[in-house]
Amino acid sequence: MRTLKLAMLAACGSLALGGVAQAQEDEGISFAFNLGANTDYVFRGISQTAEDPSVYGGIDASAGIGYAGVWVSNVDFGNGTDLEYDIYAGIKPTMGAVTFDLALIYYGYLDSPKGSNQDYVEAKVAASVPAGPATLGAAVFYSPEFFGKTGDAWYKEVNVAVAVPDTKFNMSAALGHQSIDVGPGYTTWNAGLGYQLTDNIGLDLRYHDTAKDKFGAISEGRVVAGLKLVW
Repeated sequence: MRTLKLAMLAACGSLALGGVAQAQEDEGISFAFNLGANTDYVFRGISQTAEDPSVYGGIDASAGIGYAGVWVSNVDFGNGTDLEYDIYAGIKPTMGAVTFDLALIYYGYLDSPKGSNQDYVEAKVAASVPAGPATLGAAVFYSPEFFGKTGDAWYKEVNVAVAVPDTKFNMSAALGHQSIDVGPGYTTWNAGLGYQLTDNIGLDLRYHDTAKDKFGAISEGRVVAGLKLVW
């Protein structure tokens, strides 16, 4: 299914996927690591694990405005595919109060059936801006040949994240639309509450849903709980 990871790509609320590290130093290369687990791996409103739990991890390297990384997670499309690995690189320039994120992302899959053509590449253009205690964002993803060789695909999203003052809580939400040459387009959204247990450990409780549940049970509304460790 991602079957239609298509039915698919996502900080809280969405952009991602395994988390991209920002440069922590003006010079040299810095590294960041992440490890986590979810009750379900939901990507753009669609379960990637047949509604079962997921375990994931990644490493990011950054220098100045540039970054690159790798992220992996178990998946289950019902066709023998066991693992997703994402390789990405990009830059995060700023212009005034706006931070941009320009990147390329490669999605690969281990043990995918011959001829399934599941691997694909996306380009990402995103921007975010602070607004009081909130951060407002928008992103566009484009693939010239999407998952399963389904042609041109676009994913467009708006999102918001809000740190609750004087607490360790944060709220976030996202609204997106996936369109694709071969296959139905759909709208997806999510909203959730995060809690920073420690400087390195975060919890997230999030509701995901898609309009009209075009992909059956894997696209129905669901609550997902997650735990993430970063260092």
